[in-house]
Amino acid sequence: MSLTSNTGVTPVESSQTAMAWGPIIGGAVAATGITLILLLLGSGFGLTMVSPWSGESSSAATVGVTAAIWLIVVQWLSSALGGYLTGRLRTKWAAVHTDEVFFRDTAHGFLSWALATILVMGFLASSLTSLAGAGASAVGSAVSTATIAGAASSAGSSGESDLSTSYFTDMLLRPERVTAEARTDNAAAASEVSRILLQGAAAGEVAEPDRTYIASVVAARTGLNEQDARARVDTVLGQIEAAKVKAQEAADTARKAAATTALVGAVSLLVGAFIASVAAALGGRQRDEEEDLLLRR
Repeated sequence: MSLTSNTGVTPVESSQTAMAWGPIIGGAVAATGITLILLLLGSGFGLTMVSPWSGESSSAATVGVTAAIWLIVVQWLSSALGGYLTGRLRTKWAAVHTDEVFFRDTAHGFLSWALATILVMGFLASSLTSLAGAGASAVGSAVSTATIAGAASSAGSSGESDLSTSYFTDMLLRPERVTAEARTDNAAAASEVSRILLQGAAAGEVAEPDRTYIASVVAARTGLNEQDARARVDTVLGQIEAAKVKAQEAADTARKAAATTALVGAVSLLVGAFIASVAAALGGRQRDEEEDLLLRR
């Protein structure tokens, strides 16, 4: 004989869903508003820490640490408020076990945090994309200009290769003494030297025969002796290599900063999810306790 026939009780599945979207949306909207306010407040304080004048700005490490701490604080405060409101605004679940109530409140707080995060990202998506694109473009341009290799791909269709090497080429062909004879057209020599520099940039270094040839061209066009011409070639190539290394270091610094920002952002989001869940459980418990007190009176 079944348990149902013995007790005379038939289990009935509740027709009401355990999901209360009203409190979830309300808590998410509140958290979104607080997040935007705190982000603007943090941006205002952050701008006071930087200055175009030398020696008046805080160090990059100080600004970075402050921004990371503030990001976590923003997640803490906004998630706590949104989660607490979610727990307090939901209706009381009757005939539900205490452990189940705790789980539902926690889940509601988490969903409220997730919805608020999506809303905030939606508001900030355009501005963040614009800033990231501008930064990537700046870093890419610096690396391309410093290495001169990026211009080789467009040498056949535009004058970008000449622009990339014109400064260094002019240094190589600069006369020792400016005379009327020195003002002759150096277009052919400059074009040839530019192609050698582009080839050297693509290969990673300028080959020794190319260095010797460039030195002979410089000596013929500037009036320098072979030794001084070779010294000038080595100096200019060293400057090119130093510029490339500096650009690579800047790109690596930007990469590390982006990685740190991503890790700090992930930690702050995890903190926000945890705080929102706990706050919702706390708010829901306080709401049930307040109702129980009213019923006892």
